Amino acid sequence: MKISYNWLRQYLNIDKDPTELSDILTNIGLEVEGMEEWLSVEGGFKGIVIGEVVECKKHPNADTLSVTKVDIGSGDLLSIVCGAPNVAAGQKVPVATIGTPVKHGDNEFIIKKSKIRGELSEGMICAEDELGMGNKHEVIMVLSPDAKTGTPGSEYFNVEKDTVYEIGLTPNRIDGGSHYGVARDLAAFCNQKAPIVAIKPSVDSFKPDNNNNYIPVVIENSKDCPRYTGLTISSITVKESPEWLKNRIRSIGLEPINNIVDITNYVLHEIGQPLHAFDADMILGDRIIVKNLPDKTNFVTLDEQEKKLSSGDLMICNESEGMCIGGVFGGFTSGVTEKTKNIFLESAYFNPVAIRKTSRRHDLHTDASFRFERGVDPENTIWALKRAAILIKEIAGGDVSSEIVDVYPQKISPYRVKVSFSNIYRLIGKEIKEENIRKILVSLDIKILNESNGILNLEVPAYRVDVTREADVIEEILRIYGYNNIETTNQIRSTITYLDKPDKEKVINTISDMLSGYGFMEIMSNSLTPASLYNNSPDFDAETLVMLANPLSSDLNAMRQTLLFGGLSAAARNINRQNANLKFYEFGNCYFKNRPVAKAVEDFSEELSLDLFVTGTVRPENWNIKSEKTDFFFIKSAVEMVLEKTGINPADLSETSSVRNYFSDGAEYSINNKFLCEFGKLSRKTLNNLDIKQDIYYGHINWTRLMDLLKLQKTIYSELPKLPAVRRDLALLLDNRVKFSSIREAAFRCEKNILRRVGLFDVYEDKSLGQNKKSYAVSFILRDDKQTLTDRMIEKVMNNLIRVFKNEFNAEVR
Repeated sequence: MKISYNWLRQYLNIDKDPTELSDILTNIGLEVEGMEEWLSVEGGFKGIVIGEVVECKKHPNADTLSVTKVDIGSGDLLSIVCGAPNVAAGQKVPVATIGTPVKHGDNEFIIKKSKIRGELSEGMICAEDELGMGNKHEVIMVLSPDAKTGTPGSEYFNVEKDTVYEIGLTPNRIDGGSHYGVARDLAAFCNQKAPIVAIKPSVDSFKPDNNNNYIPVVIENSKDCPRYTGLTISSITVKESPEWLKNRIRSIGLEPINNIVDITNYVLHEIGQPLHAFDADMILGDRIIVKNLPDKTNFVTLDEQEKKLSSGDLMICNESEGMCIGGVFGGFTSGVTEKTKNIFLESAYFNPVAIRKTSRRHDLHTDASFRFERGVDPENTIWALKRAAILIKEIAGGDVSSEIVDVYPQKISPYRVKVSFSNIYRLIGKEIKEENIRKILVSLDIKILNESNGILNLEVPAYRVDVTREADVIEEILRIYGYNNIETTNQIRSTITYLDKPDKEKVINTISDMLSGYGFMEIMSNSLTPASLYNNSPDFDAETLVMLANPLSSDLNAMRQTLLFGGLSAAARNINRQNANLKFYEFGNCYFKNRPVAKAVEDFSEELSLDLFVTGTVRPENWNIKSEKTDFFFIKSAVEMVLEKTGINPADLSETSSVRNYFSDGAEYSINNKFLCEFGKLSRKTLNNLDIKQDIYYGHINWTRLMDLLKLQKTIYSELPKLPAVRRDLALLLDNRVKFSSIREAAFRCEKNILRRVGLFDVYEDKSLGQNKKSYAVSFILRDDKQTLTDRMIEKVMNNLIRVFKNEFNAEVR
């Protein structure tokens, strides 16, 4: 938001320079993000002085040039060669001295001392376009004979110099969204040292001239439009604004349009109340109706863009059609043009939520919607209307041709807040004089209704939408008193805290580093998803969906229950852009409703998940590495790698086939009959929903449950083994239905003392093995920490293992 220093001083009699004022603004919560000089004319006529042509004669070597002697008040006459046909002795002219930058069209050049056709030229007599004051170039600009020689151009042409602040206005501080609002805060701060108030322009001179063009107003939707005021002004002249008004508008980055529109913009940035002017002759039926139109009604905005309205959009209508999207954007047919003679001026208060939804829905973001959606002052509508009417009569002429129409069905009451001095001292950390506290409150328009036993009963104006609690009032007191005025003591106050073990963030960072090092890329997807994804899926319970009360669209109307769909969307986007080899991971919360009617916080729950997505090849194509496609075992190894890194041995988990329909081939791990993770190949039906042609393998870990397991784990340290380990291998002929996990479990049941590890290093399937048969090559690592193993001990263990495999799995040793 841009704020003009000169404009501020219209409301505040203050002697502080722009830099000092910038520091004060930042200290009171209106952070100045930038500050720049602004000039009403580009360049500010720097280097331009008023000169008098003392002598003018023809150039001896050029028919179209003249050689002049010009007095610029420096004591010496300048010799200047001029090509303008209208130059003559005795003229007062603007002169660009040596070193002055001058524009000609889009080009800029520096005036230098030079010779033109053999004659010395020590400057330039300027035309209008070279000064940025018009388009004429053929002739020089001749000034009034009264112009004083040597006067700087900036002084003669009344160049206005200003400082413009760029203020980073936070969403809760819309009360500071105008020049008067900023002046009010500055006055409150400065009032602590010397009496000062922000002076609001008087509107006492306002009065209707007649009631000949009264236009009644009907509000059909008072929820979205609690207050609507307006009046008509007739016989106006729409024309260019006066220079002072154009300068005010330009200084804050706006372009002047015409006097009527410029006045509404001026009042908006002066007081923070948006206004809108309708061409009164275009109000069919001579009646304003504030209502909602049917869904998908066509409407053409001021910029000639056609919009399809939502039934939730508040519209300002006449008897036949919509004229304006209330609080957001005007309509094409009812706007003010140079032909307009009569206007209806609107000043209203709209529901911030309704305006915000409409603004987002149509992607229309205006100065008006910016303020309405944050909450303007409902008590300011009539003052703004009177202020604009006075300015319009002064600048555009005409008569106020109606009384003010004010439809205000239910008055918006100020907030009532109780504040105790003891809580003020406690939260601020310093005892501020009660007199100073009262002075600050009054200067912020907060009324002290009464006071008893150290408690203040306050009435907070409705425009302070962010001040509704005792803590908010105390924050306002501290903001104006000055954060920098609170001394830092040497006393240390702290609370002993104990960090839960394990540290969740540390574990997540460790796993993220590992996965990134393994070639995975981290993604972040939107936690808002379409409810339709879950309503039509047997894998999710639509009854536990957390629905948004006010969704921006039907595509973002529910909180996600899984990271699956977000990850697949990211994969589809990459695949469609010829990036087909992907390894993604994402940490994110999933959200659930614990009971059908959920209102309290405890009726909802969150679960943190880690999801993995792999597709394409394992490694980038290279001449010395064989291309290898991702598969079921790749995603399984990635999931198990994560588990092992956190200290969970996959061998200690129960493995079963996944029952999820989004898998065509999947498995899941559980512990103590509680689900922990799953992985597998996604089904073609799941992938077709996003038009994904290639296979994708997916892994999901319930991270909340995993962290609960880690809390129960104890880290055990042991010294490195002093005795060597022995490896023995077996080739087992088995039925196809036998899983390696069953082999491993049986081996550890058989030998609990010296068997350390069981591994599968080859799988062979062939018709020569027999029907429904396969061969596993299994390794066994044996070690006794008390003695060196002998061949006899090893042979005994291996014979026991073979016997168990034969009995339990009907295995044959090949």
